[in-house]
Amino acid sequence: MNELRFVFQSMHKFTNQLIHESSPYLLQHAHNPVNWFAWCEEALHLSKKEDKPILVSIGYSACHWCHVMERESFEDEATAKIMNDFFINIKIDREERPDLDHVFMDAVQALTGSGGWPLNVFLTPQGKPFYGGTYFPPLQAFNRSSWKDVLLSIHKLFTEKRSEVETQSETLIAHLTKSNAVGLKNSGENDFFTQEQLDEAFKNITQSADKVFGGFGKAPKFPQTFVIQFLLRYYFTTQNKDPLQQALLSIDNMINGGIYDQLGGGFARYSTDAEWLAPHFEKMLYDNALLLSVISEAYQLTGNKRYADVLEETVQFIQRELTHIDGGFYAALDADSEGEEGKYYVWSYEEVQNILQNDADPFCKFYDITIGGNWEGKNILRRKKGEKDFCKENNIGEDKLQRILITGKEKLLAVRQKRVRPGLDDKILLGWNALMNTALCKVFAATQKENYRKLAVKNMDFLLQHFSKNYSNEFSHTWKNGKASQPAFLDDYAFLIQALIHLQEITSNSTYLIKAKAIAEFVLENFKVDEGCFFYYTHKNQKDIIVRKKEIYDGAIPSGNSIMADNLYRLSLYFDIPEWKNSSINNVKALIQTVTNYPSSFGIWACLMQELVNGTNEIVIVSEKSEELRDSVLKNYIPHKIMICGNGNNNLFPILAGKIAEQEGSIFLCKDNTCKRPVATAEQLMSLIRNKGEN
Repeated sequence: MNELRFVFQSMHKFTNQLIHESSPYLLQHAHNPVNWFAWCEEALHLSKKEDKPILVSIGYSACHWCHVMERESFEDEATAKIMNDFFINIKIDREERPDLDHVFMDAVQALTGSGGWPLNVFLTPQGKPFYGGTYFPPLQAFNRSSWKDVLLSIHKLFTEKRSEVETQSETLIAHLTKSNAVGLKNSGENDFFTQEQLDEAFKNITQSADKVFGGFGKAPKFPQTFVIQFLLRYYFTTQNKDPLQQALLSIDNMINGGIYDQLGGGFARYSTDAEWLAPHFEKMLYDNALLLSVISEAYQLTGNKRYADVLEETVQFIQRELTHIDGGFYAALDADSEGEEGKYYVWSYEEVQNILQNDADPFCKFYDITIGGNWEGKNILRRKKGEKDFCKENNIGEDKLQRILITGKEKLLAVRQKRVRPGLDDKILLGWNALMNTALCKVFAATQKENYRKLAVKNMDFLLQHFSKNYSNEFSHTWKNGKASQPAFLDDYAFLIQALIHLQEITSNSTYLIKAKAIAEFVLENFKVDEGCFFYYTHKNQKDIIVRKKEIYDGAIPSGNSIMADNLYRLSLYFDIPEWKNSSINNVKALIQTVTNYPSSFGIWACLMQELVNGTNEIVIVSEKSEELRDSVLKNYIPHKIMICGNGNNNLFPILAGKIAEQEGSIFLCKDNTCKRPVATAEQLMSLIRNKGEN
């Protein structure tokens, strides 16, 4: 059948194949004059048959420079002719095939020292990379060769110096394979975790901390939520106020800056400047999930009402703009509209004046809206002062200011919604949905608003129904238009297990824990590295990749390995599985020095190391009013914990064994294989925890 398809394609000179895809990013390129294929056996076979190199171009629908390169080069007939004559051209949505993106990104970074999207990499007919780069302009500029020059140079190199090309590709594959061996060797059975290591990690974080605007490093600045999470926990266990100050400074400046949508809620992916004013305007589901999670923790710790407002506004944004009717969450909103980055979100001073009339002046002053603009002649709304300070300096009552801000935001948002909207990437990804599910659990815990718990339950129902293969423990990666596709990756499974654990905490539905354990067993069977304690990114039966990678860095999203280490640790406590606990500990052992020296790149690992040093609060509630007690406990900031409601007759969970309500109370706290006398209230429990379990 495949051979007939090849013959059919040969007769029709290989037209653009992307019109048959479901990915919004691939469909954006479906009418290019380039004869694009999706990643498929047909394209790989054709490369060998015609002895042409493969051009793989990778991007995603919300990527600004991907759109730029498409307009400049992929829509140009002359450029397309060169690509069609000399190459087999493959387009990949990096969010559909993150496994391929990881491998080819590593290759380009090894070749050039940098990476990003659009990612353009050239492969031999055997599928091995030998050259690549990111954005190339249509004409030579920015110290970059033009795209046409690159294409012609690669064609000449491939036809005239084929042996050099093949040698380069083999050397590169050997490098990728060797670099992928990280973590195979345990650092030693006698290694253990100490507070001194955590202190050193904190010291290394402070070296890159921006003490003025918050965050870490220089522009462009990403939220780095895992580092903030580490700082909050470091404060909780040490009572050192410096990490708390840096964590809250980072959160405050993000939620007051342009990276946060002051009108509609939700966060853009990163800031192009140090003070969080000008974002890269794309809005990704995973960024909002991770920020919701850490802001929920900050709210539990501080009770700052502004954090609660941001949580509510951001969930409302998710519901309004990124939610499928059946409960799944879409992937992203584009940075561009009408061909311009940020056009949907920015305002002129005159526009705001005309819309708000008498209330315009205080509104403009509060949100830094000026005649000259604060960004490229336009205005990005941001808060430069808190409401109390603003009222004092401008002699205006707080109630009056609140009215002006609320009504003004409503009016501007209504006008904005009539503009041409940014493109929606409406595919639904398992892993990103699971991250948002965990976030909703944390938002519910912090705010106690039932709507968030219902959203999480509905979303999990959607994931288990639509992504599971015949209701088994094997899942797909992506879903759209009623169809699931692509085998799930390690991240998908890890984030799903994590979400199930959190959802059990806020619902007391133990079937979520049982499902989490079953999926963990599937991951151990199909993703485990035979000679080590880590996991591969891809299923053992997946054959269309040249290197089976292990991802351990916590980047824009957590690594599947760090989350699986955390999952195995927690599940080992719920189900009393010592080998899972040992596996988790061995994972962290193998990375002790790396995590300590580079905590900004290993934030989740650092948080797990914190828990291994400080111990886990095992909270069991056995009461007729267990749900009421559970929710009162959840409101509190308890970073290192597991929690379950039940009774001592439940044989599925050894953690419940022997626990029955007593006269003193029905909330049990256990830690380090020792249980304290039960207490009656959340306040008494928190007193025990703050006193490190002494009673």
